[in-house]
Amino acid sequence: MASSGSRRVLVTGASGYIGRQLVADLAGRRGAVESIVATDVREPRPDERRPGVEYVACDVRDQGLEKILRDRAVDTVVHLAAIVTPKPGSDADLEYSVDVLGTENVLKCAVAAGATKFLYTSSGAAYGYWPDNPAALTEDCPLRGNDNIAYPRNKRLVEEMLARARREQPQLRQLVLRPGTILGASVANQITAMFERPFVLGVAGSATPFVFIWDQDVVACLRIGIDEDREGIYNMAGDGVVTMREIATRLGKPYVELPAWLLSGALAVLHPLRLAQYGPEQVNFLRYRPVLSNEKLKREFGYAPKKTSAEVFEFYMQTHRA
Repeated sequence: MASSGSRRVLVTGASGYIGRQLVADLAGRRGAVESIVATDVREPRPDERRPGVEYVACDVRDQGLEKILRDRAVDTVVHLAAIVTPKPGSDADLEYSVDVLGTENVLKCAVAAGATKFLYTSSGAAYGYWPDNPAALTEDCPLRGNDNIAYPRNKRLVEEMLARARREQPQLRQLVLRPGTILGASVANQITAMFERPFVLGVAGSATPFVFIWDQDVVACLRIGIDEDREGIYNMAGDGVVTMREIATRLGKPYVELPAWLLSGALAVLHPLRLAQYGPEQVNFLRYRPVLSNEKLKREFGYAPKKTSAEVFEFYMQTHRA
């Protein structure tokens, strides 16, 4: 695809894991972008600031975002802000407020300010954790989320909102990326926490297959989406899967497999006592992992992930050990 010219880019969630890396990447290629505005509720540390980048403290729920976009004539919005790893004490209402209502506000502000491109990082979780998920989920599979788990529910709701916007506001071209589990040299979230325990927990009767995507592959696809006239919806995953048992073997840790009913019962008791962060609904998160097909990403977007799922996990393991 031909380049669409110099861009004036605003990134939400710019102090997050992918946001920091994308802003650094854009700042290192200033010939490709005219201006970069990095927004987040958190102020970046001094070592995270990049020359030539304007850092603005802003909540995605703030309607003042429209003025920020309009005053800087932003034409490309990269919306990365989301609650991926809830902090202790977080609740579903807060997560909905940020992930769904915050995205709605960013979308409305982008349209009102005259932006022409909207890039959004969704998640493979939008397909939901279901026993009848196909062996490889393609982009035309239905998004079912899980109403009893905040993250996949919110991602599904946001994607439904974006689908309406594509019909009603076609002048704002969208690129939606649905990554699998993102791993890299410094990632830390609720999934990597499972790999850092003394043992690896599995659910009896389930292989728990993970599809991993290297963080640099995510940044590369976002960069292509910014630089070129790309739109559409694409899964992002390295080739192949890595099961929970294989993860335990690679880590050199015991693999402890428990029945789903036992795990659900234990979490039902421990979660109300604040002895476990998650409730029994999270058992399906392990039992029915969505496996994403990356064929459309390769065929239509023209990008083949640089690392397979196994290579991504090996890279994560080696860099974290180091």
